Amino acid sequence: MAAAAGLFAVAAAAPVVVRAAPEGFKTKLTPDEALRALHDGNERFAADAPFRPEISSARRAATARGQGPFASIVSCADSRVAPELVFSRGIGELFVVRTAGNIADAVALGSVEYSVAVLGSPLLVVMGHASCGAVAAAVDMVEKNATFPGSIGEVARPIVPAVQAVRGRSGDKLGNAIRENAVRVAEGMITRSPVLQDAIRKDKLRVIAAHYGLADGRVEFLGG
Repeated sequence: MAAAAGLFAVAAAAPVVVRAAPEGFKTKLTPDEALRALHDGNERFAADAPFRPEISSARRAATARGQGPFASIVSCADSRVAPELVFSRGIGELFVVRTAGNIADAVALGSVEYSVAVLGSPLLVVMGHASCGAVAAAVDMVEKNATFPGSIGEVARPIVPAVQAVRGRSGDKLGNAIRENAVRVAEGMITRSPVLQDAIRKDKLRVIAAHYGLADGRVEFLGG
């Protein structure tokens, strides 16, 4: 697709153009089937059911020739939130972007656009999680006018609108803000990206927010 032709091009005398993965490597799952696969994988994880992820030498050799992840995940960099484990998946199955607070800056958005437009991923999940430190920092910025050293404040600042949006809402304040942030990031990625909009319009992509419970290991898909 023309919109993706220049993604990840290297600035040099002879620009490198990223080619689409060979058709044989692209997933054949629909967006809804991909979501079901994530749900089922998470059910196995949460139930402590044994599973054998695709990490063998044969799998490594196969994916060395190309990739076709069936889902793209934007999740928090938190050490307790590992999407491949949470969804019981192996090498080459998920395209994962991790940032504190699951924030989608230009690099994260461009990465996801690549996974959709070039690799053919039919599902994008923006996943927040319980007890998120980045969202908690944003709560403190709003309620206590807190400041943080280095660039930590720059991480929390984009989350502030989500915190403000749930003020006065019943329920757990931090939990509400975490869910609201995931929804807003998902919606914002669509709004900012003609690439994602085009894929959605052609029924080639579904975008959904989610919330991961650290203690029970379960993923709650928000809005569907």
